[in-house]
Amino acid sequence: MTNGQHQFGFDTLAIHAGQEPDPRTGAVVPPIYQTSTYAQDGVGQPRLGYEYSRSGNPTRDALQECLAAIEGGRRGMAFASGLAAEDTLLRTVCRPGDHVVIPGDAYGGTYRLFARVAQRWGLEFTPVDLADIDAVRKAITPRTKVIWAETPTNPLLGIADIATLAGVAHDNDALLVVDNTFASPYLQQPLAHGADVVVHSTTKYVGGHSDVVGGALVVGDAALGEELAYHQNAMGAINGPFDAWLTLRGIKTLGVRMERHCDNAERVAEFLLGHPAVSQVLYPGLPEHPGHDVATKQMRRFGGMISFRAAGGEAAAVDICNRAKLFVLGESLGGVESLIEHPGRMTHASAAGSPLEVPADLVRLSVGIETVDDLLADLEQALVR
Repeated sequence: MTNGQHQFGFDTLAIHAGQEPDPRTGAVVPPIYQTSTYAQDGVGQPRLGYEYSRSGNPTRDALQECLAAIEGGRRGMAFASGLAAEDTLLRTVCRPGDHVVIPGDAYGGTYRLFARVAQRWGLEFTPVDLADIDAVRKAITPRTKVIWAETPTNPLLGIADIATLAGVAHDNDALLVVDNTFASPYLQQPLAHGADVVVHSTTKYVGGHSDVVGGALVVGDAALGEELAYHQNAMGAINGPFDAWLTLRGIKTLGVRMERHCDNAERVAEFLLGHPAVSQVLYPGLPEHPGHDVATKQMRRFGGMISFRAAGGEAAAVDICNRAKLFVLGESLGGVESLIEHPGRMTHASAAGSPLEVPADLVRLSVGIETVDDLLADLEQALVR
C-alpha cells in the first residue's frame, strides 16, 4: 500500500490497509458482513465474487488484506484459530511420509498437533535446538519439507536466526515457516528475512484484547498463497465475520500497544533479574540472553513475554502463580492485561514426558500495558518466600 512513491509506515497500514471508507455510507470502520450467503446477479454470476461466506466474506477479506500489509506479504489468510492455520498449512505443503524440523521448545499446542494428529497421518518430525545450525542441518533428511521456527519460542524465549534458517531450508528445497506470535508483525517481519510463511495466533498480540480467537498465515509467494487459499476454503477452518472485525479492530492499535508492552517488560525483567526468589530470567532483551544479538538484528524491540525460573523449585513456582493478584492466573497471552501461568501444568502440559517438556520451576509472564509500578508491586508480594 503506497501513496504514489511513498511507502506507508506500519501504523498507517494497520489503520488503513483493507479498510477504505464504505463507498455507500462513508463509514470509516469496515462493516460486519454477518451473512452466510449472497444474492447472485445471475446463475453462476456472484456479485463481486461473493457467493458463500466460507469461500469469501468482505469483513474477512479486509482483515486478510491488512494482515498481508503489516507483515509485508503478498497474501494473508485468516482462520478460526492459530492451530487451524497450522493444520491447514501442514496439509497443504506436506504429504504422508514427509518430515518437518520443529523447535526443541515449541509451543505445547504445536507439539500436540505434530505428535498426536499429524504423525498419525504419516508426517514425521524432529525437535531440534534451532539456535544450533549444525544440529538443524543434521536433522534434515531427503524427506524434509519444512523447517518450523518460533522466535521467540514459547515459553523459553529462545531465539532463532531467521535469515540463516531460511538459507538452510532453501538449500534443501524446504520451506521456512516462522510462528511470529510472540513478536507480532510490529516487532518482527520474518518474510523480510527470507521466511516463506508466517504463522500467527491472532488471539494474542494481533487481536490484543483477550476477546477473540483466531489465526493467520501470510506468504510472500503468490502461487503458494493461491494453494493455501484453496485449502482454506476446502478445509473450512475460517473465522466468522465478527471475529474478523474484532481482530481488525485490535490491529489498529498494535504498534502503540507493543511499545507499552515492551516498556513494561523491560522494567519487569530488570526487577526479576535481581530478585533472590528468581534463579534465572529468560528475556531476549537482556544482554546476557544467548539470543540477544540475533534478536537485536531481526527485531525492533524484544516483546512483552518473560519467563523465569523460581529459585525454590516447582512448588515455589506454583505458589508465585497463585499469590499474584494483578497478574491474572490464566492461559493465553498478548492481551492488554497481564497474565501469569505455570507452563508445565497449564499451556505446555501436553508436552509432559516428551523431549519438549518444560522445566517444572518455570513461570511465564505476559506483561500487559498497566501502570508498570503496579505490576512490579504485585510481583514483589507474589515472590515473597
